[in-house]
Amino acid sequence: MPHPIMFSADDPTLARVREIALALPEATEVISHGRPTFRCGTIFAHYGGSVKGGAMMDTSVLFKPDPTEARALSEDVRFFVPAYVGAYGWLGVDLSSAPDWDEVAELLDTSYRLVAPAKVIRRLDEL
Repeated sequence: MPHPIMFSADDPTLARVREIALALPEATEVISHGRPTFRCGTIFAHYGGSVKGGAMMDTSVLFKPDPTEARALSEDVRFFVPAYVGAYGWLGVDLSSAPDWDEVAELLDTSYRLVAPAKVIRRLDEL
């Protein structure tokens, strides 16, 4: 039985996340477990999720942070440890209140660079 769709196609926040994520070379979008995921072979971002052991965060993006920045990010109230993938070092950022889109783009870029093949990252650096 497929997972129910857990996002709205006309969500303006998702549209902005999609625009940023899909601008990265060879990035694709795949619906998985009812939510949009962004991939370059491997997933580098999820749209929406839940706090580990808690509330649903539908207007958020889950990402892989730079390991050297993860602790500082997790001390900011906008960030949370997501269910399931948090145990693997992922974080989520709440986008429900005036997101800093430059920051979101940086977070997605970092996450992408952690999973994308070296040849694709070279293409990104050439842009």
